[in-house]
Amino acid sequence: MRIVALLGLLVGMLLTCAVGGGSGAFADPGGEQPTRGVWPLDPRPAVVGGFAPPTEKWGAGHRGVDLNGSAGQPVRASLPGTISFAGSIAGRGVVSVEHGDTRTTYEPVVASVDVGDPVSAGEVIGRLELRGSHCLPAACLHWGWLRGSAYLDPLDLVGAARVRLLPPGGLPAPTLPSEMNGESPGGAASVVPGLGTLLWPSKAGQ
Repeated sequence: MRIVALLGLLVGMLLTCAVGGGSGAFADPGGEQPTRGVWPLDPRPAVVGGFAPPTEKWGAGHRGVDLNGSAGQPVRASLPGTISFAGSIAGRGVVSVEHGDTRTTYEPVVASVDVGDPVSAGEVIGRLELRGSHCLPAACLHWGWLRGSAYLDPLDLVGAARVRLLPPGGLPAPTLPSEMNGESPGGAASVVPGLGTLLWPSKAGQ
């Protein structure tokens, strides 16, 4: 029985790799043709902060990726969808786009869209701002992807989930939300319409 279980685990891992590999495609919610995403910044940005989900729901972690950018740079929707949130959270501009049973998030962004607007893949939804950057004093885009309350690696959308991080020289390590705006309550959560539950990890273990 143990051998059978191990074989099942290996098969599952292989299937996961096949979906999130170099093709930049993932199965759409309807299980039809795979959908390819686009990078939210153009030209293709350097990945300066990788996806590191917490081992526990309320634990510390990095629930997205950070992409090197410049203040004022256009930010694009990674997939076609509908704007579900465009506003400010804890002093940072945030845009969220619904794509069926998943959604992508972008911050810090000065939105150029409104809730309910349809967008196509690659359409500009706002501009990157320096205030609220995870990479201060540099500008970078924090890009997230969720299914329900489960955080996914957005690099799977562009076939780059296993790229080696190559931060530009001198760029500091990205910080988490609790480090940017003073002390946030450890393990606290906020429910925001269009975004779901936002988790604010404590400084411990970051």
